[in-house]
Amino acid sequence: MLDVRRLRLLREVKVRGTLAGVAEALAYSPSAVSQQLALLEKETGVELLQRVGRRVKLTPQAEILVAHTEFILERLEAAEADLTASHTTVSGTVRVAVFQSAAHAVVPPALTVLGEEFPNLRVEVTEREPEAGLFAVSARDFDLVLAEQYPGQTRAHRPDLDRVNLATDALRLAVPRPRDGRVVVGSLADAAMLPWVMEPAGTASRQWATQLCRSAGFEPDVRFESADLIAHIHLIESGNAVGILPDLVWAGQSPGVHLLELPGLPYRTVFSAARRSSAARPGVLAVRDALARAVALVAAPSPS
Repeated sequence: MLDVRRLRLLREVKVRGTLAGVAEALAYSPSAVSQQLALLEKETGVELLQRVGRRVKLTPQAEILVAHTEFILERLEAAEADLTASHTTVSGTVRVAVFQSAAHAVVPPALTVLGEEFPNLRVEVTEREPEAGLFAVSARDFDLVLAEQYPGQTRAHRPDLDRVNLATDALRLAVPRPRDGRVVVGSLADAAMLPWVMEPAGTASRQWATQLCRSAGFEPDVRFESADLIAHIHLIESGNAVGILPDLVWAGQSPGVHLLELPGLPYRTVFSAARRSSAARPGVLAVRDALARAVALVAAPSPS
């Protein structure tokens, strides 16, 4: 009989790519991971790993075992979900990965709802970029991710995840409020010669915003880079930059900047994703419902 714990370690090698990555993710020592995998090779009687530089590659026999391990882990997780659903109270722990503006706007009211309705449910929230969060749910580091998708952007299809769209979030040009009562920027094209603040290069939001500016006939002068949208707001409010902000960042509060519609009225999609094998867990269902209700509570600001 093969040891399921060792099979899971083999699956983790496929997911993480290195023994050190597996050790860090599971709080093992690298030597302990190597020892357990060596025992699995002894149990199976076949070579499972091959060194390729600093990484390790699974042999064809290891790939067969990993495919069966995925099925086993999914069935075990589904069994746990069914068992939990048989209880009369919603309890346990749900680990949630969220992107930054959702952490500011959506998570606090959702946690308030959950605390009132499900006091025995523990919710742990960690900020993660959407792509990292989706990977982490697939890797079983988290149970649920709140993520975003920008117009025209696609993400790698993950058949093991169950996606539920929560909201469409309008994207608008944010410029400083004029101090003399005169609006100096009336459109995206008017911002061509102004300093910009954007999220770091390589992010979906940065790629989309850059292409939008290019379609308007200019290359944005990005003088400030930050993943923190609150920093974006302060730079724009103080008159040092312009930028593109999603409505969700205001968390239902009145914006302190001047907001303008963008060509085509673009929006990003906010969604949650969980593993299909655990999506029916009462705790996951409760958190998803609370997040959806919180999104509905956050009123979109009107252009001003």
